[in-house]
Amino acid sequence: MITRFFSILIVASLILTACNEDVEFKFKVPQKINIDENLQLTITETNGKPIDSVIFFLDGKNISSENNTEISLGNKVLGYHHLKAVVYSEGKTKTLNNRIFFLAKKGPEIYDFEIVNTFPHDSDAFTQGFEFHEGFIYESTGQRGKSSIRKTEIKTGKVLQQVDLDKKYFGEGITIFENKIHQLTWQAKKGFVYDLNSFKQLGEFSYKKSKEGWGLTHNGKHLIKSDGTERIWFLNPETHKEEFFIEAYTNKRKAEQLNEIEYINGKIYANIWQKNTIIIINAKNGTIEGVVNLNKLSKKVKHVANNDYVLNGIAYDKENDRLFVTGKNWDKTFEIKLIAKK
Repeated sequence: MITRFFSILIVASLILTACNEDVEFKFKVPQKINIDENLQLTITETNGKPIDSVIFFLDGKNISSENNTEISLGNKVLGYHHLKAVVYSEGKTKTLNNRIFFLAKKGPEIYDFEIVNTFPHDSDAFTQGFEFHEGFIYESTGQRGKSSIRKTEIKTGKVLQQVDLDKKYFGEGITIFENKIHQLTWQAKKGFVYDLNSFKQLGEFSYKKSKEGWGLTHNGKHLIKSDGTERIWFLNPETHKEEFFIEAYTNKRKAEQLNEIEYINGKIYANIWQKNTIIIINAKNGTIEGVVNLNKLSKKVKHVANNDYVLNGIAYDKENDRLFVTGKNWDKTFEIKLIAKK
């Protein structure tokens, strides 16, 4: 839901009054702006006092030393940013702060889909992570006391190999990177690393900056993690340190509660929690470039008495260009093909 302060365009003005009450600076910026526009940065003094100089900072980086200047946003990531202006006037220095949200240039493309194949899936599996690797599906399941990692046959849904987590952990996303399985847990702020072949646990790691553990994938350089918000974190695959993040936005709003994710050809495909929806996110700046409604799939699976009975699995076979999806406690896995609506 769009928050109240973010629903309309408001010109934000932060006023800082000097000790001399007749000096009043105003730092005016829009509360949100599309990245195909230029950002106008202006400091004014309402009583006509001189401004000797101004330095503007964006997220702590110096972006301009000129008042009444325009900044191109074309290479910026979307989402929340912090603006600061340091104003020099009559021998005094004043610091003004403001915030701004960068939005996408245009709205996302809408996709339909067609079912290519349908395969069995274990309906007892509360799917949290889903990944294709060398002809098999690797899956992480959730719920305390039922969490596991497993290797399954696509055509039969048969579980070939499985390791259960300690009952205190709620399993979340997984990804396979350099012959290791990396797995998140939900609220314990802890993840595990396993040998791909034996499923033997090799180690564990913690994540401190991101809110929780939800989805996990990789781009060949970083592990990529969702945490249940609009943020997508990029982790060092050796240390698991959270190095930076992007935020998922359209040209109007952010997309929250990003869940299971998959990196496909430079894009991040993400489920939205409790919705049969996939959004396609630009992995460089967070632009939501596509939306896929998969509600029709939920009508093709056997329903169980579970409120979380929704889509929550995306796996991609890069070599054969095959996209697989499933859901929590679904009895089927679907191979689908996305079709852009005209």
